[in-house]
Amino acid sequence: MKASPARASIVIPTRDPGPGFRQVLDRVLEQDCPWPYEILVIDSGSRDGTVEFVKTRSGVRLQQIAPQEFGHGRTRNLGVSLTDGEFVAFLTHDAVPADGTWLARLVAAVDQAPDIAGAFGRHVASPGASPFTVRDLEAHFARFREGPAVVSRDTDPVRYESDPGWRQFLHFYSDNNSCLRRSVWEKIPYPDVEFAEDQIWAHRVIEAGYAKAYADDAVVRHSHDYGPLERFQRAFDESNAFRVLFGYSLCGTPSKAARAIGWHVRRDIGFARKNGIGLAATCGQVARGIAQVGGQMAGSHGHRLPGALRLRLSRDKRLQRSLPVASA
Repeated sequence: MKASPARASIVIPTRDPGPGFRQVLDRVLEQDCPWPYEILVIDSGSRDGTVEFVKTRSGVRLQQIAPQEFGHGRTRNLGVSLTDGEFVAFLTHDAVPADGTWLARLVAAVDQAPDIAGAFGRHVASPGASPFTVRDLEAHFARFREGPAVVSRDTDPVRYESDPGWRQFLHFYSDNNSCLRRSVWEKIPYPDVEFAEDQIWAHRVIEAGYAKAYADDAVVRHSHDYGPLERFQRAFDESNAFRVLFGYSLCGTPSKAARAIGWHVRRDIGFARKNGIGLAATCGQVARGIAQVGGQMAGSHGHRLPGALRLRLSRDKRLQRSLPVASA
């Protein structure tokens, strides 16, 4: 890593990331760039030795905040304000850059045109991940690889006004692996919210007339093999939040849910047979698919549920308390 002044900054929020964070930071320090970059870690109360570890690494700045001061949008805004780069890249503390070109490629995706507000990169599964998780990540990012790499409202104005799925494609953005242009952030900072700060920001910049880029070659290793309960809770949180924030209804009717479950079951059993996956693993995946659809359907009707029940169904209680109870 070269010395400042930096052309790019890397901001990593942490809280008890565990020993895997050492690999994240090592890989960040090894980036091969033709210009200087800086690294800022913002820790919100880690007790697992992360703070002490970061202090031993030359070239890494540490900013400590109290746990109650953390907010997904707020803390990232703080990170931008404490750095100097023309471009600011974000990682989560469990997203490992796949190689030494990650940062240069991510910045290049934003820098290819002056109206590009930000870019997000590809995720691949972490070592040891379930083959179903590997498949799902590959399928998710294949959508962006096969579509236009740079999109805006002007890519298809008619479709933008009429197709919620296209609008969702345009505002998908992931701060597990992203980079923004500081000059745009100065006009449109992150919202101070508990969920989807990245996608809300992308939606706002698209609405403001900027473009967004996808960097297929800027790769991080990042995945989770969630069990059925956590899959249900996370799907509930996402569906309820997307209903409030964007007006989307994910599997909002029994007929849509039934079709989605049928699709998941057929797809997972077919994949398992083709790849020689055992019965236990296949049943577990089928259960996770059903749980996901159930969570999406419950979340799409979150405004009709008593507050206490919404909290019981949620993985993120702080998120649910922060969301207004708006009708669909």
